[in-house]
Amino acid sequence: MAPATSAYLREFRLGWRPLLAATIGLSAGMALNAYVTSIFGPYLIDAFGWSKSQFALVGAINLVTLLLIPLVGRLTDLYGVRLVALPGIIGYPASLLLLSSMSGDIGVFYAIVLFQALASMSTTTTVYSRVVAEQFSLARGMALAICACGPAVAGALASPLLTAYNEAFGWRAGYQVLAGFSIVMGLLTLALLPREKVAPAQRRQQRDARRDYAGIARSPVFWIVLAAAFLCSLPHALAFSQVKVMLLEHGVNATQAGYMVSVFAVGVLAGRFGAGVALDRMPTYLVSAIVMGLPAIGLLVLASDTTSLLALGFAVVLLGLSFGGEADVLAYATADYFPIGIYSSVFGLLTSAVGVAIGLGSLMLSFTLSLSDSFSLYMYIAAATTFAGAANLLRLRSHAPVRDEVTA
Repeated sequence: MAPATSAYLREFRLGWRPLLAATIGLSAGMALNAYVTSIFGPYLIDAFGWSKSQFALVGAINLVTLLLIPLVGRLTDLYGVRLVALPGIIGYPASLLLLSSMSGDIGVFYAIVLFQALASMSTTTTVYSRVVAEQFSLARGMALAICACGPAVAGALASPLLTAYNEAFGWRAGYQVLAGFSIVMGLLTLALLPREKVAPAQRRQQRDARRDYAGIARSPVFWIVLAAAFLCSLPHALAFSQVKVMLLEHGVNATQAGYMVSVFAVGVLAGRFGAGVALDRMPTYLVSAIVMGLPAIGLLVLASDTTSLLALGFAVVLLGLSFGGEADVLAYATADYFPIGIYSSVFGLLTSAVGVAIGLGSLMLSFTLSLSDSFSLYMYIAAATTFAGAANLLRLRSHAPVRDEVTA
């Protein structure tokens, strides 16, 4: 049943400030890499003579951050969003400035990307979505969608603008402009984030790690969502940094590919809102299975030999819809099935599973590219795992949500 309109809108009137802070914070942090890495990829490959398989390994660097993502989530539950987000607000633009000064050593590139991943993990959904989940209940799906749409909006605007800017002034200048944007938005985020209602010392007294993690491990819902997050995230190795490079393989020129990246970003935006509206009104298991399963169709289209811009655009839209909706699904399921007090602890573990999938997917992608220099084999494999993960989410039907009261 649709929530009452007055109560639904009241949550937005009371929670607009933390919602805006989280939205801006995400749009200027590590999540932006899903769009800008793909934009800069062809320039770096051309400038330094790297192979596609070498550049594809950039996603594997997620593997080294996996142990820290749950820690970041746990720290957020204990110390609050503001304090935990601060290192990432500083570290992300610093990493962009380092990227702008590269000389072409692939090892240095990997080291900078590693620094970026470690420094800016606290600018991700694991941290920022907690403040939204605390403030919203009836409108939680839509609020999480608005929060998560920040990177998609920034990506949709950045793709053609950065492509044109890079063409005119070079990719180094592009990284520097992006760093400036991130600094300004990070400061605005800190200004908008509300003060914590519960002091960090009191939070730590209320939480017991052994009890909390034992409860998580005993939850069937956790294992269902964890498995689905892993299986459905293998294609993110493509979405994370390879969209433009992959499209060029289909005979699309650089300008058309740049606009396709914008199409992907628009698809992400539509997926965010579509999933958010649906989650507030329809069963979680059904929305989750549909949203997470969409890439299977798009991957099969992209694995074919088609050169049709319409078909390629349709496939990219499907990838974008799911890439956008997945963030809503995982955040909503976490807030729906677990107490808010351990929200970021649970979400950090799920994010870790996504990171494992992206990292392993990148290794698989690099290996398949070294065999055939084509993306097709990997896309067939990823389509199969995506379908399996989406089907697994239908098992949530037998589990009832447990909602907390909002703190607004």
